[in-house]
Amino acid sequence: MRLIAIGEGFKNIDKLTQHNLLQNYRDIEWKNVKGVRDVLSHHYFNMDAETIFNICEAHLPHLLTVTKKMLDDIQ
Repeated sequence: MRLIAIGEGFKNIDKLTQHNLLQNYRDIEWKNVKGVRDVLSHHYFNMDAETIFNICEAHLPHLLTVTKKMLDDIQ
């Protein structure tokens, strides 16, 4: 559920900033971040626990680092 919230949050940020903020942080695959939300929300029977675990283990730490940088940059 938290991955759904993360994806939804970044979708909203992208809309609110008229697609200008996220493009400044190209080392994140934003399409995938936002897309995980759609898959988990609508095709959750096709996801397995190992895939979710790998997303959390391999990608969330970097996403958190970039998110903190974004916050610092806009302040």
